Amino acid sequence: MLIWIPVDGTDAKLSKVVNLTELKHWALIDFDEGEVKSTQFFDKREDFTDWVDFIILKSKFESFIDFMNEGMMVLCVREEESIEEITEAFKFKELDEVGL
Repeated sequence: MLIWIPVDGTDAKLSKVVNLTELKHWALIDFDEGEVKSTQFFDKREDFTDWVDFIILKSKFESFIDFMNEGMMVLCVREEESIEEITEAFKFKELDEVGL
C-alpha cells in the first residue's frame, strides 16, 4: 500500500512531518507486509498519478476533505515526527483516523 506524508525535507531518516502550510516535499511510502519497502520524495502530489491508499497528516485540524474525495483514508499522528516513527505507529495501528 502507498502512503503520503507531508514532510520538511528529502532525507528518509531526518525528515519530519509538517502541517500542509509548511510542507516542502511529499514522502511516498511503499508499505507492505509490515515494513517500508521504499520511500520516494515529490515536490507536488500531482507528480505521482497512481492510487494512494493513505495520507498521514500532522494534525486532525488540517484540511483533509480533498484527500477523502480522492479515496484516501486520512490518519493523523499523535506525537510521532519522523518517517520511521510514523510508519511504526502505522504498523501497530497507533495513528488516529480523521473523518467527518
